[in-house]
Amino acid sequence: MQLDHVCVAVKSIGLAQERLCALLGYRPRTALVTNTRQKVHVVFLSLPGSPDIKLIEPAGDNSPLWSFLKGKGEGLHHVCFRVGDLRVELPALASRGLRLLGTAEPGEAFDDELIAFGYAGFGLNLEFIDTDRRRAELSAADGQAG
Repeated sequence: MQLDHVCVAVKSIGLAQERLCALLGYRPRTALVTNTRQKVHVVFLSLPGSPDIKLIEPAGDNSPLWSFLKGKGEGLHHVCFRVGDLRVELPALASRGLRLLGTAEPGEAFDDELIAFGYAGFGLNLEFIDTDRRRAELSAADGQAG
């Protein structure tokens, strides 16, 4: 298991992306992707040798992310770990105390590879994936990816 990315909930991906890239030296890894299942827009930022930063913003007035933003404000939404095999690791994590928040389902930002969410306690939401794929990944030739 390894840390894949941290996810930050924001009201404006454009503003957050500009600020974090200038401040931390990250570069866009993907173009904007709309996750229709979770009703959010997603962009991944990358920096060689570091976990990605995933920015999410509401994709419309009916996005469930608005309740998060209204309740907690912008900031850390979840931490994501990449595991060897999601179908094997999820039951093992649950047996060690992870509260699963649903079943594994295709994640649009991950080219429909399976993702799953859980709650570790202490206010920490976790996402689990078993892929490094990203939808709308930018090529190094674009001068965008890091």
